[in-house]
Amino acid sequence: MNASAASPGVSDTIDLTETILALFGPEHRADPYPLCRSLREAGPLHRTPLGLYLLTRHSDCVTVLQNSAWSHADEAAQLHGDVEAHEAASELPTSFLWMDPPDHTRLRRLVGKAFTPRLIAGLRPRIERLVDDLLDNALAAGEFDLIETIAYPLPLTVVCELVGVPAADHALVQQWSQWLGRGFDPDALLSPQERADRSTASRDFQAYFRELIDERKRQPADDLLSALAAVEDQGDVLTELELLTSCVTTLVAGHETTVNLVGNGVLALLRNPDQIQVLRERPELVPAAVEELLRYDPPVHLTTRSATRPLTIGGRTFAEGEGVVVLINSANRDPAAFHDPDRLDVTRFHQRTPVPPHQLAFSLGIHYCLGAPLAQLEMEILLDRLLRRAGTLKLLDDDPPYKPNIVVRGLAALQMAARA
Repeated sequence: MNASAASPGVSDTIDLTETILALFGPEHRADPYPLCRSLREAGPLHRTPLGLYLLTRHSDCVTVLQNSAWSHADEAAQLHGDVEAHEAASELPTSFLWMDPPDHTRLRRLVGKAFTPRLIAGLRPRIERLVDDLLDNALAAGEFDLIETIAYPLPLTVVCELVGVPAADHALVQQWSQWLGRGFDPDALLSPQERADRSTASRDFQAYFRELIDERKRQPADDLLSALAAVEDQGDVLTELELLTSCVTTLVAGHETTVNLVGNGVLALLRNPDQIQVLRERPELVPAAVEELLRYDPPVHLTTRSATRPLTIGGRTFAEGEGVVVLINSANRDPAAFHDPDRLDVTRFHQRTPVPPHQLAFSLGIHYCLGAPLAQLEMEILLDRLLRRAGTLKLLDDDPPYKPNIVVRGLAALQMAARA
């Protein structure tokens, strides 16, 4: 770590090692929020045993995420360690996710053409049909695993159709996506097999898209693959690697986080049946409810930033190259930003004065999630249809299992009952 100045409010001297380690341990995967509260109350910034600093409070997290002087380009080094950083960066095809302007601006603009408000709105009829089909099967079964039956098929099908991945390959790209999603976690927490799976997924994903792009160049279609392949042919500044990683990033990010939004969100509602009743009585609250579910239990729990020049946050001045871990889960439960933050309140973001602060599930600033409007639309349609069509909703497993993932955190399964 570079030399820097720290104030007494920074916990360099307070021993919170056990709490910090527990935050990333499997025993607290289902409910990390009491640990977040302990860290937040102890101070705005805490040094981890690995030297990174955890940023716990909403106002500081907002400041960092909105300021492009805090770079997102060094996440591989920050989360995976100096030794493994090059390997992790090459195996995680993150494209513009780990870039700064101007390359970030250029690639995001090209991929963003598939996520304009008009194009997203145009997907509504297709999403509605897909949700109804999935609910037909779920309601017919009566009891089902939400993750397998709805949470994965819904966003995976939508983003595959958007990108241009054939239906026959959906299961294959789902497996690769899950391996990459786990691979975003620190290498120290990955088993040798998980690291090998990440390597396999990265290699096979890029080979798969290379072949599919060549096919689209011969026979263009109305999808993102064809659009990006045409951009390359037109001589725009888009290398083959950028083209491939943009496709992988869009597909993985376009459904893995939504899977967690659906699973985490439905679980929160099942555990708070009074809020389900509020939504049944006031269906116009569904968009606000989705915003609240994102705040209450976000699909991504942390992100990183590093200083591009001396910057002060949380009472400490960071030298160029030093970084912070932005704890989204802690910021979204900060009582300084949200009244009674541990309570699920589906009315929280609905026509309130004053307007509540931003929840940070999709980040802020130049790295605000490109697919956020699509994820929110999918969840809104699913929630509306589920509440309209299912007269009874019941949680069948009080202690559902979670995936081992820390960064992209969500349920591995959610057994529930739903009947018309």
